[in-house]
Amino acid sequence: MPYGSFYAAALLAMLCAPAYATVQILSVGSSVASPQPIGTSITYTVTATDTNPGPLTFQFNVAVPRQPLALVKDFNAGIASSGIWTSLPFVWTPTGVEGAYQIQVVIKDFASGETASKTVKFQVTPLVTGSTPVVAPTANPLVALFSAPSCATRSSMRVKFQQLSQATPATVTNWVTCHPPASMTFEIAGMYPSTTYQMFAQTNTGGKITNGPSLSFTTGALPPKIPFPPFKVEIPAGSAAEKAAPVLLVNIVENTAFIPNITVATDLAGNIIWYYYQAGTATHYVLLARPLPNGGMLTIQDGFAWNPASQAQQTLRQIDLAGNITRETNTGVIQQQLLAMGATNAGPCNAIPNPAVGSACLGAFHHDAIQTLPNGYTAVLADIEKIFPPGTQGDTSGLPVDIVGDIIVVLNQNWQVAWYFDAFQHDNGPPQLDITRPAVLGETCVVNQKGCPPLFLLGSQIAPLAKDWLHANSLYYWPQDGDIVWSSRHQDWVMKVDYNNGLGTGNILWRMGVDGDFTFTNINNDPWPWFSHQHDVGIENNGAGPMTIFDNGNTRVSPPLLGLGSGNSRCMSLTVDETNLQVTPPNPAVDLGVFAEAGGSAQLLSDGNMYCFAAIVDLAPKVVDSYSIELSGSTQVLNVRSTEGYRGWQVPSLYNPPST
Repeated sequence: MPYGSFYAAALLAMLCAPAYATVQILSVGSSVASPQPIGTSITYTVTATDTNPGPLTFQFNVAVPRQPLALVKDFNAGIASSGIWTSLPFVWTPTGVEGAYQIQVVIKDFASGETASKTVKFQVTPLVTGSTPVVAPTANPLVALFSAPSCATRSSMRVKFQQLSQATPATVTNWVTCHPPASMTFEIAGMYPSTTYQMFAQTNTGGKITNGPSLSFTTGALPPKIPFPPFKVEIPAGSAAEKAAPVLLVNIVENTAFIPNITVATDLAGNIIWYYYQAGTATHYVLLARPLPNGGMLTIQDGFAWNPASQAQQTLRQIDLAGNITRETNTGVIQQQLLAMGATNAGPCNAIPNPAVGSACLGAFHHDAIQTLPNGYTAVLADIEKIFPPGTQGDTSGLPVDIVGDIIVVLNQNWQVAWYFDAFQHDNGPPQLDITRPAVLGETCVVNQKGCPPLFLLGSQIAPLAKDWLHANSLYYWPQDGDIVWSSRHQDWVMKVDYNNGLGTGNILWRMGVDGDFTFTNINNDPWPWFSHQHDVGIENNGAGPMTIFDNGNTRVSPPLLGLGSGNSRCMSLTVDETNLQVTPPNPAVDLGVFAEAGGSAQLLSDGNMYCFAAIVDLAPKVVDSYSIELSGSTQVLNVRSTEGYRGWQVPSLYNPPST
């Protein structure tokens, strides 16, 4: 498999190349003039011309003071009018340090390969100007910016905040290394609406912690135009509940005008203390893939990508707690990078007007992205459609067959492709994947079907139903050996891929599940010991184990297997012996009392309890709920009900996500 060295060299050459006459930058304009204080939202718009037909694509890089340029928004197509190309708006909100920033735009015509670039400066001023810290609101009424004067070299600082009434325990941000002479600015999140808080900085110098002066801040009300999901406590948190994890972080994905795609954090009683909502439309798709240390979030969202011409799940975005986009890429530029690395199945879908056997393309991001790989690398899932001969996987239409598979794309620190795993390159049978082994329950997709990626290759000359072959839904980086574990819902398998920290072959090392490579030690006499259609597979305790799995149970509860155990979803933990290929449950799988047909997550808490998120529970026509459940052994010690979700976590605060 090719790796990222070729593309990295090509990208460096592109950035250093002189501008050619065919691509000319006309203007680089900002919505506000320099200077502006930390926290100001600044929108850049760039215009350019191209004597070639284009399209022109625009990339934006930003250099923090005394730091090199880093990608913030990767190449995306502009809009052409009367021979002038205008970039999509680049919205940039500096929330770190003050000083002279550099903003670079790189414009490229991918058809001709010609580029142009320009760098402008913008002066960001501090919020704090004296010796006393200040606190300011942000666009999110539940998030504040706290700014303190500079602290000494080799010291670190954090902020501690608490309700003025002290009705709840205090929360602390992460420690941040001091960087004199610049000030220290923190996003403060995890606060109730319309509530007054006191907050102060703590400075750690050689182990001695010094408190700064206290400030008060009153949060705003929840915006009335956002239809926040309801939360109902079915079982209140009792004495056996985890005291160190008082926050629920839940991704709601009902995608209707009544309950929008929204991510919310609540206390254990369902009271909202934070939210992320993409303003503009209730049906804008936002999947919270993973919360990040220090308060960031990885999300998969709808958004324009220059190739293919689709908006469904086309952007990968990292956001901060105030909702500002801190990094963004899209499927169009990822396709180009993969093609440059020699990938044969991951090109643009709209470049295939007449799909035939062998046609393949990358369609959309989906389900998961993680940033736990070494060196700050990020891995994201995307789907690949590929056309196979008539009759593949038992299709009876007599037409070529569209099969949906998956690709794992690993991005480097600058969000450029460094490595990839294409499932179709490993489809020639055991010990890899078998293209003739269909989805266990025969799942198929049509265009615009809920739960399916956007489809591009179906048409009159292709079998009318695409085969949803793998349906990958979670990623985990295993630090012990540097490999990637991924969950394939429709194969009822968890698989390990030879990533080897970017040096691996991409081969599948093992397949776990029914008809896989492992033996299940059924010490609990479970009539159906294996998981099925599972979600959120991870290895707890930084890879030491156990493996935790949300067992949806679709295969277990489907005819003719109905009756093999309960018809409900389960939370599972497994001890994995890779040497002897054996799996043993340290505890019986716990029946959650509800059947979640899709979605969900499982997480081991610090006191040994488990958090289980039953995501999509059909209760009645048009009534789909989710349940945040904490288990002490097999006993539910917390159960908070809300509307349809996808994934959830129980965490100490928004600054301390789980490692899985």
